Amino acid sequence: MLTITHHITRADQERNPYYYIPYEVPAATSRIDVTLAYAKAEDAIIDLGAFDPRDTGYPTAAGFRGWSGGARDTYFIATDDATPGYIHGTIQPGTWTVVFGLYKVPVAGLDVTVTITLDSSARPHAPQPARSFPVRQGAGWYRGDLHCHTFHSDARGAPELLHAAAKQAGLDFLAIADHNTITQRRYFHPQSSPDLVFIRGMEITTAVGHANVFGVDEWIDFRMTKPSDAHVLAKLVHDKGGLLSINHDKPTIPWDYDFPAADCQEVWQSTWLAWNWVALEKYQQRLASGLKLSAIGGSDFHQPDRSLPEGPLVLARPTTVFYMPELSENAVLSAMKSGYGYVTESPTGPHLEIRAGDSVMGGTCDAISEIEVTIRGAAGDTLSLIDASGEIASVTIESDEWNVTLPVSPKMFIRAEIIANASRADLIESFKAALNGKELPWQLKGTDLESQPIRRALSNPIYLAR
Repeated sequence: MLTITHHITRADQERNPYYYIPYEVPAATSRIDVTLAYAKAEDAIIDLGAFDPRDTGYPTAAGFRGWSGGARDTYFIATDDATPGYIHGTIQPGTWTVVFGLYKVPVAGLDVTVTITLDSSARPHAPQPARSFPVRQGAGWYRGDLHCHTFHSDARGAPELLHAAAKQAGLDFLAIADHNTITQRRYFHPQSSPDLVFIRGMEITTAVGHANVFGVDEWIDFRMTKPSDAHVLAKLVHDKGGLLSINHDKPTIPWDYDFPAADCQEVWQSTWLAWNWVALEKYQQRLASGLKLSAIGGSDFHQPDRSLPEGPLVLARPTTVFYMPELSENAVLSAMKSGYGYVTESPTGPHLEIRAGDSVMGGTCDAISEIEVTIRGAAGDTLSLIDASGEIASVTIESDEWNVTLPVSPKMFIRAEIIANASRADLIESFKAALNGKELPWQLKGTDLESQPIRRALSNPIYLAR
């Protein structure tokens, strides 16, 4: 057993938000156990992770062995198993590191103690699960949630519970983006099926911004330390054929890096009332600056250790809906890139589709003189049409099966929103009922429920060629 204590200061944090404690692992080691101890407080939060001798420093292509952030104080890595969030398999001899994320360090600093135990008992070598490639044939609109978590990061619920929740919600696809790790795939790879297709995901999680990586087999290094590292991140993702989405760019963790060559932006996370109008306004500004970004949504649901009934604060609130030629991971990734879809409040939320001639959402056309809008399930609410200058039309939705063609002359792009009007009182009442007498969650502190416009659905833009 090896016990190491370091006094960590804010000067350490300013030099590098990641702090490394090296130790030697001899040949024939089959299991490593690590325990972290420090005086936790509101201003003292230390994240925890592991790298093996293959780590070459940021950005590394190998050597990552796990991350649990602040959710765990202990982990093990063995040849046949590992703590959720950590990668089992061959234990290479050489210099390993315990890595701390210096999320919060008090003014006086703090002592952090790590205890490391090595074991060489005979153990089998378990393989990583193989990825399957399920397909559901047939073109149509498919529904999914592109952001949720299990106990492989900071949720309490098992992947099996999240899987059941997705089936209960009636989803067709699900991306599990646990923080800075990919080990949730131990469960989800074998369970992906035509009934519920799993999308490879990972949430790049730092103190000053979060982003989702989609469609990449390998782990992506999250250890960004300066604003320009966002461009490194985008290159790492795109070099591996993946997609990059900027997450919940709003209070309390906005994106404070450079804005990279992202493919998507999460414009709606959790209930609309959780400051999503801030993320939407940033999205609008980026479109008006000339960027083409697909709008997506995700619940950021952290599965608890029990099943929950359907409601406004659970999985698939909001739901991202894509039109696809089939249901498969490749089709979902292609739709995310193209933007042929919309975000709606729930799996049964309003349908919102706009079309300009032969051009669909996410597409580009030379000119737009009229826009065809198809809406289902939002009678009495308001359709808002928006271009680079802001709102250019506002129309009451006349029925639950509504198709209308409106004359427009947009600048740069046109997109649509459904804003609650007739449905507003019921939406607020159901939200308050879901709180069950509890005060507003931390994300909603200061929110004026009575005056804030509530979006029920958001379309992707149709762009004008320049």
